Amino acid sequence: MANPNIAGSSLKIFGTTTQLTPGGTTAVVLLANASTNNQVYKINQIVAANVNGTSAVDTTVAIYTNGAQAQGSAPSSGTAFPIVSTVSVPADASLIVTDKSTAIYLIEDRSITVTSGTASGITYSISYEILDGPAT
Repeated sequence: MANPNIAGSSLKIFGTTTQLTPGGTTAVVLLANASTNNQVYKINQIVAANVNGTSAVDTTVAIYTNGAQAQGSAPSSGTAFPIVSTVSVPADASLIVTDKSTAIYLIEDRSITVTSGTASGITYSISYEILDGPAT
């Protein structure tokens, strides 16, 4: 597994945002960084918005090893390392899980997974930069 040289002069940076509302209550992949793509993802912000409307919903967000699976799928075998664990998000409120003041770099063959306490109760938004460069 290689990481690009993020200080290299040929580095390309692509900004993007994606969202997911899990339909179940088990862990699913929000963002995956596939192996051997020579990219690192710099996570700028993760927001968990309670769209349930009537009650609080618990959320867990984790970095998952060996988890480069497609968005919305179950993580593969590996280990989850929580960023936030079973945090209650009040009805019609949002939780800023992380923002630009907290650096998270998602290396190859890792993913960010989310778990909601109520099916379709939380919409997750993630803003990140794809750092693409030559392998080191």
